Amino acid sequence: MKIARLAHEGRSRLAVEDAGVWRLLIQTDLAAVVAGGEQQIDSAEEPQAHPDLLAPYPGGTIFGIGLNYKDTIRDMGFPTPQTPYLFPKLSSSVVGPYQPIIVDAGVTAEADWEGELAVIIGKTARNVPEENALDFVFGYTAANDISARDVQRADPQWVRGKGLDTFCPLGPIITTADEIPDPQDVRIRTWVNGEIVQDGNTADMVFGVKTLISYLSRHFTLHPGDVILTGTPSGCGGFMTPPRFLSPGDETKVEVQGIGSLINPVAATVRRSFSS
Repeated sequence: MKIARLAHEGRSRLAVEDAGVWRLLIQTDLAAVVAGGEQQIDSAEEPQAHPDLLAPYPGGTIFGIGLNYKDTIRDMGFPTPQTPYLFPKLSSSVVGPYQPIIVDAGVTAEADWEGELAVIIGKTARNVPEENALDFVFGYTAANDISARDVQRADPQWVRGKGLDTFCPLGPIITTADEIPDPQDVRIRTWVNGEIVQDGNTADMVFGVKTLISYLSRHFTLHPGDVILTGTPSGCGGFMTPPRFLSPGDETKVEVQGIGSLINPVAATVRRSFSS
């Protein structure tokens, strides 16, 4: 099943795909649906053929995983981690399809792209063994883990470099776990201005989805709606020769097999001063 969060008549609505169109649900709380709530079609509403999609984010903690693709680690020249490398993405960093990634030149000159498979947790998880870990997945979406490389280098941790406003595009939809039975065989591609820059497969992960869920659940209680960004394949701009970064006017597209394409323009911030 594919689930979308969309704008309809000034409201946020949920919808499910049905024969190429989207049928609105009576339920409006994505977090409740993720946690196992019933999905009931709103028969009073017309199907939506061209919905205005919003970020399919049910709320919750966003766990980022760094250095999780073998080819990316080779690009960066880093040693292979012995345990998953964790960092947070802030809820204020989330934007949806076609919403702009804002690059504030006063904060960063090195905004980079990272196309990723994102996991959405569907059940409370604590101390989950790997062999049962996929039972706790509600579904998957695409993510673009935008990273300010210069800010990352300046700080001993990655909260600023990873968590800036608009630096976590998610979407365009959620594909439920039954439609992606093997998350270790999913193709991920990224384009910048129509040029393909990343083309990888989740089979190249150092720590697979099962391992990540099990590892995280040993340290934190995972809740329905929590999101795990599982890392990015080779091809980030910061590790090209010469390095390449995003600028206002650019467009990124992340395509994850079985989910669809997440497209976002890049824009500059408008700075305002305030006085009392």
